[in-house]
Amino acid sequence: MNFKPANNIQDLQYFGEFGGVNPSISDSSTYTFLEAKTMFDTFEGNTDGCYLYSRHTSPSNLYLGEALAAMEGTETANVAGSGMGAITATILQICGAGDHVVSSRTIYGGTYAFLKNFTPRMNISTSFVDITKLDVVEASINDKTKVIYCETVSNPLLEVADLKALSELAKKYNLKLVVDNTFSPLSISPVQLGADVVIHSLTKFINGSSDTMGGVVCGTSDFVNSQKSVIDGASMLLGASMDSLRSASILKNMRTLHIRMKQHSKNASFLADKFEADGVKTVYPGLKSHPSHEIFKSMMNEEYGFGGMLTIDAGSLEKANALMELMQERNLGYLAVSLGFYKTLFSAPGTSTSSEIPEDEQEEMGLTDGLIRFSIGLDNDIERTYKIMKACMLEVGVLEENNMVSV
Repeated sequence: MNFKPANNIQDLQYFGEFGGVNPSISDSSTYTFLEAKTMFDTFEGNTDGCYLYSRHTSPSNLYLGEALAAMEGTETANVAGSGMGAITATILQICGAGDHVVSSRTIYGGTYAFLKNFTPRMNISTSFVDITKLDVVEASINDKTKVIYCETVSNPLLEVADLKALSELAKKYNLKLVVDNTFSPLSISPVQLGADVVIHSLTKFINGSSDTMGGVVCGTSDFVNSQKSVIDGASMLLGASMDSLRSASILKNMRTLHIRMKQHSKNASFLADKFEADGVKTVYPGLKSHPSHEIFKSMMNEEYGFGGMLTIDAGSLEKANALMELMQERNLGYLAVSLGFYKTLFSAPGTSTSSEIPEDEQEEMGLTDGLIRFSIGLDNDIERTYKIMKACMLEVGVLEENNMVSV
């Protein structure tokens, strides 16, 4: 692929109202019209360049949305107040009563809970499948199916979806392929591989400073505009809007995304190699031992690496908790959910971000009690970080000196 997402971001130039190098922030919730007819036309969706009400859109939100569309290579994008605001509005824009979704079984716990527990109230059903088994995905499609939903790299098991193959399946059955790309911005560009809609939680890597929530839906102008319709748009009517001040903040942080993703990936790759060599059960798409390593390689924008997320299995919840508490005490990072921060974040997903998934289903998908999910930070001296982490593992018994694998 010759797609260059970072170049697309860099080539955007927005001028502020008074010639500032940052676009002026729109500090208004409502906008005036010089003529009454223009207001009527705007409600009808027949005007461009006019702003109605900030729940519909605002100049600041449009600036951020267009930057994100450029990054993903879509016609346009619509930002939301959170990642779940983007996910729920997308599913409900496509699906109605009686419709069916085929979803990856390993997805963010909030998305799982929405599809498993909430959408059945509207008579929308979901089949949760192993997204890496294309025959199982295809067998789950029926005449009511409208969407194949997956995460490029799944939360928390780091399974990798073959987006090219899933796109072919979606086209074969006239379905929408909706991809949550939160774990792999820049590294993978789903629309270039055939996805119809790309979602991000902007809260994570794209913003990168763990100080705000946000979401985005990237897609065609027709689809994104349908979400913003005052008549039946899921985004407009459900009200998951983003504040202009937050839009401006995220837009500024996007400018360093390419630098940050390279460092996140470099550090995660270093640690994954070391942990695996030490005999720790480690999952990272950049390891040759990862079952979808070659699929990721075939899809990736190589310069951004395999991402900043990895998991290890500490063997038990007790050891996982002890290790995380000790690592936090040693200033290696924070025992916290979320990802994409400059410091490493770690959590046990079975009792946190994936706790919405029943225990029997966690067991079936391979989500063990001892699993620790790491969002690796931007540490300058990653070898020093590794040595301290290894000492912590030895101290709590995740590693034992006499059982370490020699290489």
